[in-house]
Amino acid sequence: MSNRQDRQEGYRILEHPSDLGIEAYGSTLAKAFEQSAIGLISIIVDPSSLSGKESRRVSLAARDTDQLLVKWLEEILYLYDGTGFMTSEAVVEEMTPTGLRAVLRGEAFDSALHTPRLDVKAITYHQLSIRSAQGGFVATVYLDI
Repeated sequence: MSNRQDRQEGYRILEHPSDLGIEAYGSTLAKAFEQSAIGLISIIVDPSSLSGKESRRVSLAARDTDQLLVKWLEEILYLYDGTGFMTSEAVVEEMTPTGLRAVLRGEAFDSALHTPRLDVKAITYHQLSIRSAQGGFVATVYLDI
């Protein structure tokens, strides 16, 4: 987990009475999206236990950037819940305000190697925000756990 003072790249987990949030920082919007993906996985499993043995390509379209962030994290959550694929690295190759193409690197869940942390049920629109900040972008999203 990163708590860099310059907040150009990294994420932090936000406490909430009934949920958890992710505040992701990036020098570009794409980097903030990448960090939000790693923040999500860090809630589910210890990311230091993961490697990038496999890769998956992702293409998404949305009506706006807010919905794109939710769909992005929903896809990463689906890959974990639906196929057991845990993302250790996310690389956004192309991004517009309403779409993205990315490569996710990671590996299949293995109970001998990985210890689950929390079960994330859903990505929410509650207090969702994407804003430009000094030196880049900040994306904030809350998760239903």
